[in-house]
Amino acid sequence: MNLFQWLKPPKRLKAPDLTAGQKERLNNLPRAAALGADSLRKQRWVVMDLETSGLNMSRDEVLSIGAVVIEDGAIDLGQQFERTLLRPDHKLSPSVLIHGLGPSAIAAGSEPVEALLDFMDFVGDSPMLAFHAPFDQHMLGRALKESLGYKLQHPFLDVADIAPLLCPQACLRQAGLDDWTGFFGLHAEERHHASADALVTAELALILMSHARRQEMDSPLLLEQGLAKWRRRQQSHSF
Repeated sequence: MNLFQWLKPPKRLKAPDLTAGQKERLNNLPRAAALGADSLRKQRWVVMDLETSGLNMSRDEVLSIGAVVIEDGAIDLGQQFERTLLRPDHKLSPSVLIHGLGPSAIAAGSEPVEALLDFMDFVGDSPMLAFHAPFDQHMLGRALKESLGYKLQHPFLDVADIAPLLCPQACLRQAGLDDWTGFFGLHAEERHHASADALVTAELALILMSHARRQEMDSPLLLEQGLAKWRRRQQSHSF
């Protein structure tokens, strides 16, 4: 690569080709709300999980979205979301087979624009929870930008960080979802499936919220602040 190639401005994404109805839906999506000082129980949370074609955050694609809602301090099974996205150019890979998303499932998927609009309608203005949230946040944000021209601004809290923050006695550093569900005696009906992973993450999150209340972090804002302090301590210990 020569100097002139390095100096080239980054390629701009082509503006999504949306119908008038899709543009109207996009414009009517609620604005993300900031994390507030009300109790954790009063907050509506969307617990989500993505299945992707791989772990490359620049090239891989979102293949399916699963989500469930925590509201009034409980999982509301009447508010669930599950969608597989149509990816006609997608090539089968071992990571996809782990999720059980074969060619027939992907070929029968929903058109990405409609699926993503439906999901953001489902989310509303609520904050999101995910296990290893930075990955899901980035992949969802990229999909929304590419398909809708939409900038994701919803707060995300990472259950993978909330767990060791509130339960240091577990001595589980950099642990996976299976480690934490095992620690609390939870059972996932099916792993590596977006909806099942979202549900067991929600069950884990409810347990952690009870710990947060006992540790005087009984609001989304206080929990976020506690996470920020915990991350700074982890970084200082790593040097």
